[in-house]
Amino acid sequence: MKVLLASPRGFCAGVNMAIDSLEIALRAFGPPLYVYHEIVHNKYVVTHFREKGVVFVDHLEEVPHGATLLFSAHGVSPEVRQAARERKLTAIDATCPLVTKVHLEAIKYAKQGYTIFLIGHEGHDEVVGTMGEAPEAIVLVESPEDVADLKVADESKLAYLTQTTLSVDDANRIISGLKERFPKIASPPKDDICYATQNRQEAVALLCGEAELVLVLGSQNSSNSQRLAELARERGVAAHLIDGASDIQAAWLKGVDTVLITAGASAPEVVVEECLDFLRDEYDATVEVRTTREESVSFPLPKELRAVSVK
Repeated sequence: MKVLLASPRGFCAGVNMAIDSLEIALRAFGPPLYVYHEIVHNKYVVTHFREKGVVFVDHLEEVPHGATLLFSAHGVSPEVRQAARERKLTAIDATCPLVTKVHLEAIKYAKQGYTIFLIGHEGHDEVVGTMGEAPEAIVLVESPEDVADLKVADESKLAYLTQTTLSVDDANRIISGLKERFPKIASPPKDDICYATQNRQEAVALLCGEAELVLVLGSQNSSNSQRLAELARERGVAAHLIDGASDIQAAWLKGVDTVLITAGASAPEVVVEECLDFLRDEYDATVEVRTTREESVSFPLPKELRAVSVK
């Protein structure tokens, strides 16, 4: 068996920053340390931190007054920030800067009186946080079919934004529909879908034609990981989203000579290595790294931790 190992894959700059922030905060403040929602959408990472004394919460009422709280990479609404202040929490903001960019765009357009169409998935942590910036001005659009039903008072003051972890192809279909229906709609000055999401999708699109099976490392609640598996399937290649080697089923590999392996932006490299070891041991696999694009992006730690990390 031959394994094509996609590069880039796995952790993006925002995830690296969020995980480093949590590690540093644990060392500085000790457990229990609270995180609003999962730090990133990955079962392995969440379990790792739970074992170190991190408590993941979905409601701030679960956090004791005066405790230390870290906001996850997906961002939070102003309402959550205010609630944290009222509970006298020491808040550390590990929001990905690319998510913050979308929040700032939403605030800008809302202040100018625009109706904002946010392209994304209902209930996703990032979408909830972004919509919280201007709930009266933002309308969620999940599919091209939604576009026909949109009603607005002033078609001259419209803008669209996107969740950062969407399928580029899916988002472009919705954007095309919006531009066709509302020719004057304003767009963000720079694409909202993050560089890492685009790069990982590009790698799958370029490489999956050489494989009979695609294995995507990532958890089921990871939007960008789900998109990678969907992308391969849309191109006629069998694909499975897995948390690790224990999820691999022998039936998937029957008669398969070439497997493409990649990982979503919230999946750690350790789970990729476990899968490679499994395929080497069980199928005598050889691994060929295939690089489609180089990445060198990094983000600074939250300001609340920069002094701490130096000590």
